[in-house]
Amino acid sequence: MAAKAKTAPQKSANFHVVVGSDEGLVREKALLLYNQLTGGIDDGFTHETIDGTADNSESAHEICSSTIQALLTIPMFGGDKVVWLRNANFFADNVTGRSQRTEAGVESLRATLERGIPDGVQFLLTAQGVDKRRSFWKYVEKAAAVQVHDRIDTNHDGWQDQVAQLVNHRAKELDLRFHPDALALFVMLAGEQSQQIGNELEKLDLYLGPERREITEEDVRVLVPLSRAAVVFEIGKAIQLGNAARTIQLIDQQLEADESAIGIMRASIIGVVRNLFMAKLIIEKFKVPTGNYGAFSGGLNRLAEADRAWLPQKKDGSGVNVFPIFLAAENAKNFELTGLQQVMEATLKADQALVTTGLDHRLILHRLIVEIASARKAPVKCK
Repeated sequence: MAAKAKTAPQKSANFHVVVGSDEGLVREKALLLYNQLTGGIDDGFTHETIDGTADNSESAHEICSSTIQALLTIPMFGGDKVVWLRNANFFADNVTGRSQRTEAGVESLRATLERGIPDGVQFLLTAQGVDKRRSFWKYVEKAAAVQVHDRIDTNHDGWQDQVAQLVNHRAKELDLRFHPDALALFVMLAGEQSQQIGNELEKLDLYLGPERREITEEDVRVLVPLSRAAVVFEIGKAIQLGNAARTIQLIDQQLEADESAIGIMRASIIGVVRNLFMAKLIIEKFKVPTGNYGAFSGGLNRLAEADRAWLPQKKDGSGVNVFPIFLAAENAKNFELTGLQQVMEATLKADQALVTTGLDHRLILHRLIVEIASARKAPVKCK
C-alpha cells in the first residue's frame, strides 16, 4: 500500500513573521505591520504584546506558554485581536535556543499554530536571530507571511553597491540627493545597518534645511563620524588623487594606532591600485561611459561575457562588482595604462617585501605611495 502523501501547511492569512539580522529594519517593519493589523488602535486591553527576550531556557518555555495562552484567549471586549511575540531571542543558534526545555516550548507553540489560529486572531512574531536549520523555521516558511530583513554582508563583494542603493532609496524619501563623491564617502562612514543609515540621513536633512537638498562630501565629513572603513576609504581616495603627503599622513596615523603595515596594504592600497588599472583598461578598450554610475554599470554588464569574465563578480552571480571600479574611473583618466602596469608591479613587490624581508615597514609603504603619485600625469589635487 502506497504511503499517504504529507500535506504541506497552507499559508495562513493571520500568521505574520518579521525576522532578520538588521535590527533597526526589523523593528521598523514590524511596527508598521502591527499598526496595520490593529488599525493603529491599541487600547491596552484588546491586543497583547509579549516580550520575547528570554534570559534562559525556562524563561523561553514560559514565553511560549504565554504566547499560546494569548492566542487561545478571546478578547475581553470581543472583536479582533492581535498577539505580538516581540523580539524573540530563543529561536537563534545559541545556548538557550538549543536547550531541551526551550525546544519543548517551541514545539508546543508550533503544535498550537498547526491546529490553526482562532478566527479573529492575528499572530505577529518578530526576531533578530533565527536558526533557519530548525524544524520550526521550516514550518514558518511554509505557513506564515514572512519578511526577512538581513544586514548587508560587508564581507562579500558588491556590498557597497547594495548599501548605495539602500542609501539612495532612503535619501529620496527625504527628498535628498547625493553628489557622487559624497555618496561614496557616506557608504563607507555609515556602514550597512539601516537604522544607522537612517539616523545619519536625518541629521543631514536637518543640517541642510529646506533650501538645500544636495549633500556634498564636506557635509558628510562634518556630520558623519569617522570609522575604520572610512579611514580605508580616505587612504584610497588620497592615492587616487596623487596626494602623497595626505596618504602618508593617514598611513602613519594608522601605524601609530597599531594597525599592521600588511593590513594597510591589503585593505587600503592593493584594491585601489587594482581598481585604477581595471578602470583605465575598461575606459581605453571598451569605451564605457563614466559620467554617472547607472551608465557605467549598465555598460559593463552589457559587455559580452568573455569581455567581462576577468572583472570581479558579485558572489551572488548577479553581475560585475561595479561600485569600486566606478569610484576609480574618473581618477584613472589621470594615469597612463603603462604607468598603472608599473604601479601594479611595484605594489606586488612592496607587498612581498612586507611579508618576506626585515625592511622598515613604514619606509616600504612611503616609497610605494610616492611611486604611485609619481605615475599620475595630472597635477595633484589636494583635498
